[in-house]
Amino acid sequence: MSATIYWHELRSRTKSIISWSLAIIGIVLLYFSFYPTFANQAALMNEMMANFPPELLQAFGMTGLDLSTVLGFYSFVFLFIQICVAIQASNYGFGLVSVEEAELTADFLLSKPVTRTQILSGKLLAAFSAMVITNLVAWISSFVIITLFRNGHDYDAGILALLLSSLILFQLVFLSVGLVVSLLVRRLRSVTPYSMALAFGSYVLAAFSGMLGDVALEKITPFKHFDPNYIIQHGALDTPLVMISVVVTILSLAGSYWLYLRRDIPAVS
Repeated sequence: MSATIYWHELRSRTKSIISWSLAIIGIVLLYFSFYPTFANQAALMNEMMANFPPELLQAFGMTGLDLSTVLGFYSFVFLFIQICVAIQASNYGFGLVSVEEAELTADFLLSKPVTRTQILSGKLLAAFSAMVITNLVAWISSFVIITLFRNGHDYDAGILALLLSSLILFQLVFLSVGLVVSLLVRRLRSVTPYSMALAFGSYVLAAFSGMLGDVALEKITPFKHFDPNYIIQHGALDTPLVMISVVVTILSLAGSYWLYLRRDIPAVS
């Protein structure tokens, strides 16, 4: 891995890290500012939830949740955090090598005394570091804001830590799939449509899976592999589904290296 490439890639993501970090802080702060009201009207909230259509509750992963509890309420907020970090990781994956190819600067990088393996490794590690920084912000902001607004209600900090630790694995799926898809496409001119389609498409599949009770759909969307409702209710990850994400990540990364080493890089004519 080239340290120069790593630091250049990481610095280029500074604005992205700040933007997504602020978005996560804003989401947690906005929703948890309402938590004391929810907690003080627990009976009314549970009665209201009982009146919602079961399909709607399934779509948002809220079946069996008690929004008057800290973790029950946080699981609802966590879904929005997942959407944010999924888009972030997808953006990194699709743009990792495609941006330079679209700008016709990739041949300049390849003319330097570095191998393609070093280039891709440096880029991947920089993207991973950016995601880790965003995850640290999610950890710190979640614990601090929950402490400020939990209104004396107790919660299991270990389960919250487990929930937050799932974020990096969750993101790695979107990063690796975005990367391999970008290498399968001959010329990817814009990252945004692809990353939005991957992130929101996965969420829609999870919603339909919940509404229809389709087990097959659960196997192909990371939103079901790292379902906050399941983690909170069982105090553990859904290991069989998580392993699907792990396998997809490994295969996608291996495929990405294979494709990149053999890729015909466009050059300025």
